[in-house]
Amino acid sequence: MIDPTIASRLQFAVTTIVHIIFPVMSMGLAPFLIYFTWKEIRTGEPIYERLRRFWLRIFAISFVVGTVTGIVLEFEFGTNFAVFATAAGELFGGPLAVEGMMAFMLEATFLGIFAFGRDRVSDRLYMVSAVAVGVGTWLSAVWILIANSWMQTPAGYEVVMQSGQPIITLVDPVAAYLNPRFPWMYVHMQNSAVLSVALFMAGVAAYHVWIGDATADTENARFWRKTMKIALVVLVISAPFQVLHGDAYGRHVYETQPQKFAAMEAVWETESYVPEYIIAVPTSPDDLLNPNAKELFGIGIPGGASWLASGGDPNAEITGLNEFEGAPPVAIVFWSFRAMVGLGFWFMLLAFWAAFRWWEGKLFTDDLLHKALMASSLLGIVAVETGWIVTEVGRQPWVIQGVMKTADGVSDITGTEALITLVGFVVVYSGLLALYSYVVFRIIRAGPPGIETHDADTDTDAPAGVTADD
Repeated sequence: MIDPTIASRLQFAVTTIVHIIFPVMSMGLAPFLIYFTWKEIRTGEPIYERLRRFWLRIFAISFVVGTVTGIVLEFEFGTNFAVFATAAGELFGGPLAVEGMMAFMLEATFLGIFAFGRDRVSDRLYMVSAVAVGVGTWLSAVWILIANSWMQTPAGYEVVMQSGQPIITLVDPVAAYLNPRFPWMYVHMQNSAVLSVALFMAGVAAYHVWIGDATADTENARFWRKTMKIALVVLVISAPFQVLHGDAYGRHVYETQPQKFAAMEAVWETESYVPEYIIAVPTSPDDLLNPNAKELFGIGIPGGASWLASGGDPNAEITGLNEFEGAPPVAIVFWSFRAMVGLGFWFMLLAFWAAFRWWEGKLFTDDLLHKALMASSLLGIVAVETGWIVTEVGRQPWVIQGVMKTADGVSDITGTEALITLVGFVVVYSGLLALYSYVVFRIIRAGPPGIETHDADTDTDAPAGVTADD
């Protein structure tokens, strides 16, 4: 019979892996939609209205499905991790409640105006609705990541006994909510969302260029060329920043969660001049399926892991996993980290490649580039998924680092009960993801909407000489 702890962890992993797709899409699209709305009002050019309407459809669908799947995640704390929820409810439940009352309500309220009120409100109020939706989307991430980052680097709390049970109480809200991990996690997550959507937009535009929809001098052709250019500008900025920030983030993990860093590098014994393995496999065939195999054969950069940990010293010492109480499934953390890093460098290379072809005037004629953009359109989401695997699996066996182990926070349920709900969630969430993918695919295949006229008063007139490609 399956261990209820394992089944509960798998259930939460499945629901999180599916759910995170939708916040990434909505958070990443929010800045684009604000820009499209501002340009539409500022210039009066129809192309920006079409861009706003097209991508707003995908944003709205992502928001709805993300809301449904996110609410279920919060219920899982009570159904599968009731001991954890009881012990840490004061610190963990507070940010989640504020997220619902503040950020979600702000976003949901103004989304109605943003989605359906273009002809019913003034340009100024419509612009306010666009900004409010974007702010609400990013505020949601603030409170969610405050809760998660506190589990990684807990601060501002004390443990007291109530009725013989340890309860974690909040003693310093500022220290707890602005814990050491939060700023690192928030910046990395938000930039990754924007980067992921930029890749998605570039891939969709590249598809339409590749099939010939953007070669003729038509409104639709200009739409897809504009989409690709805007996406690539964002990609050129966000991809290098993600790599640079990720490098600094790695040092922060080394300083605050040395156990996780050791798992990322598969370091079991404390040593210096640790190589940065590109690949590593167990030396014994019997250990090929063992995620905690210790004897590894690897190919890597000598001193690379030590250099990453210290910020430049290849002889820096890394504390091995044998020094800690318990270890996560090292192979999962090790390979997820390498997948994330590898994808990050690929995104940067892809951005510079596209920028160079744009500079040459061959952005819309390079079929190999278009195929690369299409193949990479969903890889931003994959990078986010692998990053969260490193974050969550790398923390094990702790649910709250150094305070409570995952096994101690699980509800009093049987393995059978946990397995039944696990299977149910896999079926339901797979169905939701399939339906979402189908609807988004239909939107993309249908192409941009037609041009509409509006009766609402405008705040500015389009300046003379502005064209659709400006």
